[in-house]
Amino acid sequence: MNVAAWAQPPAPNTLAPLATIAGVASALPPHRYEQAAITEAVKQLWHGKLDRPELLDRLHARAKVAHRHLALPIERYAGFSDWGAMNATWIEHAQQLGAQALDEALERAGLRGQDLDALFVVSITGVASPSLDARIINRLRLRPDIKRTPIFGVGCVGGALALSRAADYTLAYPHHTAAVVSVELCSLTFRRDDLSAANLVSSGLFGDGAAAVVLAGPAAAPARDRGAARAPRILATQSVFYEDTEQLMGWDISGQGFKIVLSPHLPELIRAKLAHDVDAFLALHGLCRGDLGTWVIHTGGPKVLLAVQDALSLRDDHLAPSWESLERVGNLSSASVLLVLEDVNANRAPRPGTLGMLLALGPGFCSELILLQW
Repeated sequence: MNVAAWAQPPAPNTLAPLATIAGVASALPPHRYEQAAITEAVKQLWHGKLDRPELLDRLHARAKVAHRHLALPIERYAGFSDWGAMNATWIEHAQQLGAQALDEALERAGLRGQDLDALFVVSITGVASPSLDARIINRLRLRPDIKRTPIFGVGCVGGALALSRAADYTLAYPHHTAAVVSVELCSLTFRRDDLSAANLVSSGLFGDGAAAVVLAGPAAAPARDRGAARAPRILATQSVFYEDTEQLMGWDISGQGFKIVLSPHLPELIRAKLAHDVDAFLALHGLCRGDLGTWVIHTGGPKVLLAVQDALSLRDDHLAPSWESLERVGNLSSASVLLVLEDVNANRAPRPGTLGMLLALGPGFCSELILLQW
């Protein structure tokens, strides 16, 4: 990233906002379980296949997850015989949760579904054609001229990536309103035939849920977020792609379904690359890390959060919302960073004028950086 070759940055207080975050909401399935109960259920699904069942207890404890929400009652998972049945269940429940999250985000923004001009829907835990966005449009009776953008394959970075693309849209159409919906039902990707270390780890980390964000363009009607007196504005975004790193995270997809790819070398990449990329992005706008008062960071798991903290020299309180979200619901892949945003916006909104950064990482491997101001 050659910062010197880019244009002279404007002062941060002169940056024109790309969009205002008018409403943020989440939707979680009603089936909530303690981590220990999920661990026991997974051990039953793998009964007789694990050489050391106690290892699963240790891995799940290290995930720092206290509870997770599941799309189905926990006893239902033993009845799935193939990935097709699991994907059909994903289609049913994903559209329901996605519509619920979007409906609540619109309510918090003081808007109706008919006010939306564009819809960005992201998920990596199932496939559908027509895509999930079409099904949500039908459920909420959104306008027939709404611009649709379904996004697949970007995993944990997806919520931030979709938010960036929605901000690009409102920059192009400043009078318009756009929405992002992220839905992940990670439990419906569980592979009983996969005893890899990556799948053992992921079985203790990922949960189910959805989140939605409503964005108002800079010339749209004023945001009216009832969940926070001061709606944050998106000032700038930055995407960073790391060449030849696709082996670090993602899916191996086959007739048996989704097999997780999760490299132990991911924290090394974060520590090696992230600080440079964050600093370069901030320098474009005449800023440094010390100018930021709030951080909204994807809950990638303990090793990822510690690597981010080390790389950026952040204080414990900067990551507190992420750690608390991880403990409360686990890692919801693309939706996770949006749940952290909801919590910060509703319960921890900083003083007016405070700058912050929303940050997520995911398959590619890549990072998505969003500069915010409250």
